[in-house]
Amino acid sequence: MNTTTASLLALALAFAGMAALGFAMDRHHEQLTRRRETPALQRRLLRGLGSLLVALALAPCLIAWGGSVGIVAWLGFLSAGALGVALLLPYLPRTAATGAALSAVAGVACLGWSLASPSLSF
Repeated sequence: MNTTTASLLALALAFAGMAALGFAMDRHHEQLTRRRETPALQRRLLRGLGSLLVALALAPCLIAWGGSVGIVAWLGFLSAGALGVALLLPYLPRTAATGAALSAVAGVACLGWSLASPSLSF
């Protein structure tokens, strides 16, 4: 996996994970759904999904850059994903949710394809 592909995958997964963690909070969930309180099950699912996506964002970084540089790059992509969510969430919550869903699906699919066939690069 080349570094450009790893960067895009890590950023997509970090953005999706941070958006899921954001939507698990009552304030941002209300912006999206107009409901005052997030149901407990949905909150736990969003937190779990967000944590999983953030953890998956580490994989392309470790593959492309190795252990020491990969972790530093991952932290940078987490910061960039959080910044994107922070800028979109207050003003365009539905756009943030749609972008996060598309990023999650595309990121997980590309990461799975990349890990399943390491000889192929895209």
